[in-house]
Amino acid sequence: MNSDEVLPREIRCVLVPAGELRLLLPNATIAEVITQSTPEPVARAPDWLLGRIAWRGWRVPLVSFTRLTGAAEGDAGLSGRVAVLKALGDNPRLPFIAVMTEGFPRLTTLNAELIIPTHDGSTLPAGVRAQVLVRDDVAVIPDLEWIEAELLDLLDVSPGDIPQDEANRGASTDQDDHA
Repeated sequence: MNSDEVLPREIRCVLVPAGELRLLLPNATIAEVITQSTPEPVARAPDWLLGRIAWRGWRVPLVSFTRLTGAAEGDAGLSGRVAVLKALGDNPRLPFIAVMTEGFPRLTTLNAELIIPTHDGSTLPAGVRAQVLVRDDVAVIPDLEWIEAELLDLLDVSPGDIPQDEANRGASTDQDDHA
């Protein structure tokens, strides 16, 4: 990034409740929040990969962030929801990741002064990029790139996981690249 670039003064973010944690994500990352459905199991998956769910023609991996990080699960009585996130890696085989949530994400507008790092220098849990204080909420910033890389290694993402219209679009792009 060029030091002359001006960063936005405010960023619209979402605090996503995941057990005892709050995930802090840019609002643009959230594709949709849906009712939890029973995931299709994934063979030999770690306990934090709950399986895959069907969403808009995609088979999206469902991640339990609390299991991934070893955090407390939270109130089992709350209705489970799923936040479908846009993946950041620009990989056509994994354009979305779903994360378990309890309740609804909360929209907030933040600036640099409202996000205070709280990390004490110890090793962060897998999948966590940073721990921060946002107003009165302790939150974690997920390492979505790391999670995506782990999922790509764990999942045998096949052409059947890509909706047909996306697969056709990708095929024409591949032909153009090789022409």
